[in-house]
Amino acid sequence: MANGAVDNEGGAEMGLLSHLVELRDRLLRMLLSIGVLFLVLFPFSATIWSFLAEPLTRHAGKMIAIDVASPFLIPFKVCLMLSIFLSAPYLLYQIWAFVAPGLYNHEKRLVSPLLVSSTLLFYLGIAFAYFIVFPLVFGFFNSVAPEGVEVSTDISRYLDFILTIFLAFGIAFEVPVATILLVAIGAATPDGLAKKRPYFVVAAFVVGMFLTPPDIISQTLLALPMWLLFEIGIFFSRVFLKRKEEYAKAAEERYLRDDDPPAGSANTSGSAKPPVDHEAELDLADYESTPSDTGSKTAGDNHLSDEEKDEDKPGP
Repeated sequence: MANGAVDNEGGAEMGLLSHLVELRDRLLRMLLSIGVLFLVLFPFSATIWSFLAEPLTRHAGKMIAIDVASPFLIPFKVCLMLSIFLSAPYLLYQIWAFVAPGLYNHEKRLVSPLLVSSTLLFYLGIAFAYFIVFPLVFGFFNSVAPEGVEVSTDISRYLDFILTIFLAFGIAFEVPVATILLVAIGAATPDGLAKKRPYFVVAAFVVGMFLTPPDIISQTLLALPMWLLFEIGIFFSRVFLKRKEEYAKAAEERYLRDDDPPAGSANTSGSAKPPVDHEAELDLADYESTPSDTGSKTAGDNHLSDEEKDEDKPGP
């Protein structure tokens, strides 16, 4: 018994070690992908920075660098963040490959499209912020500057600002994924979410107020896409529920069809198959696994000495 327990503990330990080794390998692959992309992008750091700063320099001209190391560190950070953004699909694939063996088939069918759609929506949010929000926001800021004030933005503060906006819009564009997940786990229904639409609109403007600069333009540009994506999420959640019901109905019909006996194989007497008494089967299994009294007596007789056996024998 002790040996069996030790074997079980050893098997569990080996299983844990194998999972840790696989996790280490996948983390190394993720870091390697980021490092390779960084080495490829770093020679073009000046061009990348010019492209990233173009929405501001279009209105404010040149920027300044207050810190001594900023001219080197800021392009370095930009290349590093861009490497992480571009390698996001590969990073998500590594996470998916590590988690997928422990999921059921229906969970895999749900998670795979959600991972792809969430990645695309995150990129879409960043593109929306760069091409739509930045020109309007920077144009507004420079247009309201008082006379005699020259707008000269520090490159480090500009980088912090745009990274905050990118992250805010990238997360905000995940609203359809969050909506479908809530419906998939049964925490909400499409009709219930549709009834709460006014509350979501107010919440979207509040979130836009906290995640964007203190101006009505960027707040509105974040709240309106969130509202639109919320409506898209409700639509696709209805489609998801409809397909789920169709799949469940088809599975039930297939189960009933497999359960029905084929033609000609029914009992000629017309009587149904008697139900199986599982409790009787369990009792029978316990009875067979327990040594009988006869077996115990036989085992005990083997330990008797020859003299005792001779005494038990009847006399002549």
